[in-house]
Amino acid sequence: MSGVLALTAKNLALPGVRHAFFTRRGGVSAGVYDSLNGGVGSHDEPARVRENRARMARHLATSAERLLVPFQTHSSDAIAVSAPWRASERPRCDGLTTRTPALALGVTGADCGMLLFADARAGVVGAAHAGWKGALSGVIEATVAAMATQGARRANIHIALGPTIARESYEVGADFIERFVSQDREYARFFSPSTREGHAMFDLPGFIAARVETLGVASFENIGVDTYADETRCFSYRRSVHRHEPDYGRLVSAIVLG
Repeated sequence: MSGVLALTAKNLALPGVRHAFFTRRGGVSAGVYDSLNGGVGSHDEPARVRENRARMARHLATSAERLLVPFQTHSSDAIAVSAPWRASERPRCDGLTTRTPALALGVTGADCGMLLFADARAGVVGAAHAGWKGALSGVIEATVAAMATQGARRANIHIALGPTIARESYEVGADFIERFVSQDREYARFFSPSTREGHAMFDLPGFIAARVETLGVASFENIGVDTYADETRCFSYRRSVHRHEPDYGRLVSAIVLG
């Protein structure tokens, strides 16, 4: 056993598929990174992050070099992969898909949505990092499209959302709201009143669910964990900012065939 604490989604309990929404528990990092920090972009000691990722890989019954996490840019870009890459060749994108067994696809997050995808019939899986920018610009749709190029069918794809900042914890300003409603007035329903004038509470999980609903996939599940409120299990960028902390850890969510 890896010793890490990972959460799972019921709808991804599929034959030939393993997945994990890793929490912050079960690693070797210290301080604000305590303890399973998977973020190579953090200022944590690189050796500790490597060990943490090795533990995640073991939990998924694969090797550390086969746990792939892209250089995330809050984009709508998703690509299909078939083999491990060298660290210097890490692609800049926010969605990955594969049909290669034992190749674990991962994304990091610390409030942003982390989505895992699986079509067990076609033997295709995917992972996507969907913060508000990526979700609004289409990273979820792009990841499903990339899966389709590898033989997946929308009607057979199951999607699960891991730990994500919840509406109750996500206050935004007027400019943020305008970005959404200027694209579609219907998006106003994802904002509810805040105690501060000119601000609102944004429902990122609800927005992600709505985008998924338009795709006609087999199922969608939100595991319902608020990264900001659940300090015991989750890192949170926004919580770290509110506490004036120097940095923050990153959660990893990953999925693998085999």
